[in-house]
Amino acid sequence: MRSSVAQTPSNSGFVAAVSGCRGAFLGLLLFSALINLLYLTGSFYMLQVYDRVIPSRSVPTLVALSLLAAVLFAGQAALDFFRSRILTRMARSLDERLSPRVFALVAQLPLNPKGKSLGLQPLRDLDQVRNFLAGSGPFGFFDLPWMPFYLAICFLFHPLIGIAALVGALVLVILTICTEVFTRRPIQAASQHGAVRNNLAEASRRNAEVIAAMGMTGRLGTSWGEINQKHLDAHERTSDVAGGLGGLSKVARMAVQSGVLGIGAYLVIQGEASAGVIIAGSILSARALAPVEQVIAHWKGFAGARQSWARLRALFVALPEQAQTLPLRKPAATFSVEEVSLVPPGAQSFVVNGVSFSLKTGSALGIVGPSASGKSSLARALVGVWQPARGSVRLDGATLDQWSPDTLGLHIGYLPQDIELFEGTIRQNIARFEVEPDPEAIIGAAEQAGVHDLIVRLPQGYDTRIGEGGIALSGGQRQRIALARALYGNPFLVVLDEPNSNLDGEGEQALTQAIANVRARGGIAIVIAHRPSALAAVDLVLVMANGEAKAFGPRDEIMRIKPAPRPVAVSQPTFAKAGTA
Repeated sequence: MRSSVAQTPSNSGFVAAVSGCRGAFLGLLLFSALINLLYLTGSFYMLQVYDRVIPSRSVPTLVALSLLAAVLFAGQAALDFFRSRILTRMARSLDERLSPRVFALVAQLPLNPKGKSLGLQPLRDLDQVRNFLAGSGPFGFFDLPWMPFYLAICFLFHPLIGIAALVGALVLVILTICTEVFTRRPIQAASQHGAVRNNLAEASRRNAEVIAAMGMTGRLGTSWGEINQKHLDAHERTSDVAGGLGGLSKVARMAVQSGVLGIGAYLVIQGEASAGVIIAGSILSARALAPVEQVIAHWKGFAGARQSWARLRALFVALPEQAQTLPLRKPAATFSVEEVSLVPPGAQSFVVNGVSFSLKTGSALGIVGPSASGKSSLARALVGVWQPARGSVRLDGATLDQWSPDTLGLHIGYLPQDIELFEGTIRQNIARFEVEPDPEAIIGAAEQAGVHDLIVRLPQGYDTRIGEGGIALSGGQRQRIALARALYGNPFLVVLDEPNSNLDGEGEQALTQAIANVRARGGIAIVIAHRPSALAAVDLVLVMANGEAKAFGPRDEIMRIKPAPRPVAVSQPTFAKAGTA
């Protein structure tokens, strides 16, 4: 993994995260240099013992050398300890710097065709990088540049010893290259199959009720088994290659070490070296080859982390962070849609084509039309979730992208057709998980949604935990709490998509009153509905069909209820063509 990248506007956050670890990286290089110098302690201690202490039979010299070696070994242990701690904390620092951006990307990926299928892969990639950095794998890479230093000392002992160590180093380098070549594709395949497997598991978990009710567990289990088999096969191939070459590297190192001992013995017999050179040369040659062996042993983790790093960097470039914009005033006057055409993320055809309308403060618009007419797609564009392929959506004349997402969210309330609540308390969900929310604003939003009395009757009231997705609540309760969340903070624009789909008569009355309250305080409400009862408080209606606006104007002029032909039949709304306002 590279410690720095070329800075561009699209990856500046990535560069900042890496640059923030530069000091720790330099510290690791310094500690690695000192540690590798101290690795000479054992070999030179044995050299002195065999060449100086044993011939002289001097016990004081042996004691002095042993004490000095003990001090140096203690220093080496301390440096190793601190190097490990620095590496662990550097990994944590990198995670802390990148994780907010990665989480934001994960939340945005479903809305972007470039990353719709990635799911939680960026989070797993960040974990992969952090886990590798926090382990012992990087030590081999920090020690590897010192291999020529140890080989040079082996040559100083004797050229034959240096040649033996150099041949062993070349063999290990070749094994390292083979490891890279033969594990690249299996590691990529394992990552791809793992992403598909995890996406299937997440989808199954979200739809557990449907799977159980319709007996789909076995069939989905078969799909899971097939994908998991491919995932395991790729992991197995990677482990076989890395393990086999790792075993060869150990044998090669042991063979070189034994060969150096044999060469040293031959040199002693020939009178070209001392007995201490045999032991010292064996230790140094082993030390010269140890980093390469350690790199091979951790190559699988390194290759996985490298691929994760590359994916994260590419994702940061493909989905750049929005630049800081000048904070605009709180919208208070108009909301306009100008010739908006929409293409869903990952699709190629328009689902909304050339829709235009304009609303002023205190207005409420009802959007009606048959299924698949583009109503919900338009709602996503109105709140900035989808970007228009053509045209623009404006608040007080400014397009929505002129606000940062967090700031824009303060001015918008949104109740989607598919309601999603989060694990936590009712209070947290209504307050949109603000750190220090205003209790009065929470209660006020609940009262506007007509859910306050229901909440206070619960055992823990507003502190009741609702479970993942609001599983502890009924469909109507979830919808009304989600409505309270949309109304929290009195946003200027409130967009409600099928807000009465799970409501009873009392809930629909509360909905009508909530829309009236938005109008009364000078906000703008937009309601998408099939049932006319949801439109009781609106003053304008937009009729859509086939992704186009067919009529727009005052509610009473646009909508006429046709009498039922039979007493048992349910009357259906019909729409009269009206001029565009």
